[in-house]
Amino acid sequence: MTGEVPEVRERAGSERAVWLLWGVAAVAYAVDLVSKVAVVARLEGRAGVPVIGGWMELRVQRNAGAAFGFGQATTIVFTVIATAVVVAVVRMSRRLVSTPWAVSLGLLLGGALGNLTDRVFRAPGGLRGAVVDFIAVRDFSVMNLADWAISCGCGLAVLLSFRGTPMSAASGSATGSATA
Repeated sequence: MTGEVPEVRERAGSERAVWLLWGVAAVAYAVDLVSKVAVVARLEGRAGVPVIGGWMELRVQRNAGAAFGFGQATTIVFTVIATAVVVAVVRMSRRLVSTPWAVSLGLLLGGALGNLTDRVFRAPGGLRGAVVDFIAVRDFSVMNLADWAISCGCGLAVLLSFRGTPMSAASGSATGSATA
């Protein structure tokens, strides 16, 4: 009987973490999708709208490549990478029990799905669609909210890795951080 308590606790923690991951992913995806629909409808073909003086503006730009316009001719590669990220996060979610890792992976999943949606459904189509970017930071880049979610999710994952925060109960016991 006493051997079942940690197993039940682990299963409950896993269910909470997975629900959190899917919740964060859904919010990140929805916010990205709604923002892209709004900016395309209201700003595409117009001059940029200053948000923070001359430092940041809203300006619609289609990007067939990756960050900073890298790889414009290899859009299909970024579609495959985004698909692989989605599959990897879904597979990792099966063992997930960590709340911080759930947030990190949820941001990655939501962002990857946001940009993948553009790659699949936006012109020119055929898994080669251009991503809608619209947050222009002076002397840096033009990004979207999916990119911000991915960046924050990756940053959090790096921090959690450096801190040695286990993703699952199995990884916690392997690192010696789980108690008997």
